[in-house]
Amino acid sequence: MRSDGGRGALSTPQSRFQSVRRMPLADENQDENENALDSPGKAPTTIVPEKAKSILSHNQSPDIPFNTSLNAYRGCEHGCIYCYARPSHAYVDLSPGRDFETIIFAKRNAAELLKKEFQKKSHKVETIVLGANTDPYQPVEKHEQITRSILKLCLEYRHPVAITTKNHMILRDLDLLSELAALELVSVNLSITGLDADLSSRMEPRASAPQRRLEALASLREKRIPAGVLMAPIIPGLNDVAIESVVSASAQAHALWLHHILLRMPHEIKDLFGEWLDHHFPEKKERIMHLIQSTRGGRMNDPRFGHRMSGSGNYASLIHMRVRSSVIRHSIPQLGVPLRKDLFLQAPDGQPDLFSA
Repeated sequence: MRSDGGRGALSTPQSRFQSVRRMPLADENQDENENALDSPGKAPTTIVPEKAKSILSHNQSPDIPFNTSLNAYRGCEHGCIYCYARPSHAYVDLSPGRDFETIIFAKRNAAELLKKEFQKKSHKVETIVLGANTDPYQPVEKHEQITRSILKLCLEYRHPVAITTKNHMILRDLDLLSELAALELVSVNLSITGLDADLSSRMEPRASAPQRRLEALASLREKRIPAGVLMAPIIPGLNDVAIESVVSASAQAHALWLHHILLRMPHEIKDLFGEWLDHHFPEKKERIMHLIQSTRGGRMNDPRFGHRMSGSGNYASLIHMRVRSSVIRHSIPQLGVPLRKDLFLQAPDGQPDLFSA
């Protein structure tokens, strides 16, 4: 039984950039805050409207198989304790701990900015990845519908888009996804870290249960939407035992691919994760931390290109071999799904490129 109010992080450590110490204050008006979503007695979710100045991020890392991403939200209510995006909250003087999963910035002008981007003469058509940092279908999307507005725009302009999510809510947009798939303009990754519902509820407290994600995968494939599984992260000594069962279940749901990423813990994540292990799995903590170090050259994190996603050492190699052999045994095709770029409908003659330098 959890005592954390359905959250992943157990504390609110100070941002590494803050020079002022945090002091907890009781908010007597919390229940009157229209942006507070949770009932009294639980750690509330607060939505902060953010008027973004730009919406597309461009990546040059050789470890990541895409160049352009879009994050409709800053922070993620799923509360995955291992999330590598947690340290990003420090850039707005908030904690990578509880703040990251309870104070969610919603970029309500995302579709407006993306439309302006599509209308630029200089716009280069590349697949836009939703979910690179924060989940586009986290619970607040249910009423914000920012992700849906982005998909509508991609369909209108015939622009390729790829999605990664841990939430069954993606089926809400089956109408748009089906139309995009018919034009070869969309692919979907379901992120699945294991089949143990209890472990998932502790590690990813507000994500959909593993079985629900598999159901979403099967429903997407039934509608001929290209979809597969991202087993990420694999945590040595914790969920690596589930590799074969996840591959088997993914094959039964007709996944077109299954890829994996080894746990990485930049900045504050190692302390948050260690605290989480102390609370949930104290008897396993020493072994898990030791195994993680064995895959990271004796450290808790290895940020070097070529190593940060895959790790190194004997245990990391064993994980890779287990994934590969299980994928082959279950005949998951590992199909690449090239999305079309030639259908893009730019505004007539393009708009004046007012935003370029």
